[in-house]
Amino acid sequence: MKINIIAIGNKMPSWVEDASQNFVKRMPSEIKINSILLPLINRGKNPDIPRIVRDESRKLLAAVPKDSVLVVLDVLGKSVTTMKLSSLLETWLQQGQDVSIVIGGPDGVSDEILSKASLKISLSELTFPHTLVRVILLEQIYRAWSILNNHPYHRA
Repeated sequence: MKINIIAIGNKMPSWVEDASQNFVKRMPSEIKINSILLPLINRGKNPDIPRIVRDESRKLLAAVPKDSVLVVLDVLGKSVTTMKLSSLLETWLQQGQDVSIVIGGPDGVSDEILSKASLKISLSELTFPHTLVRVILLEQIYRAWSILNNHPYHRA
């Protein structure tokens, strides 16, 4: 199975790349992580935020491979526990389903992309910087896999 992490943002700092790669390397061979970083649209002095969100969301949608389950991270999405994420991962693995997880820009995503999502989730009620979201997401995917395989990484 392939998990595409498709995000809007600028080049990530080295610590984000290092932490992200650490979890990507830990993933088992049955889970391939494909990270796609799309450029942030310049906001300028008087940005047209609705247009920017629409245009960034269209770029995100264009990057989602066909026949991939679309999952969108959204502040108003359903809160999921690590155990629920583990259950979702198990379902996707059993179905051989590729998944695309979308991380919008700083102003979120459009209603258009939300309407096409199979699942809208929130990582937390807290607000995280976009750089940290990638690391948290990868860590949680790895943790979900560790639960499914009785790996000692998850100790809760």
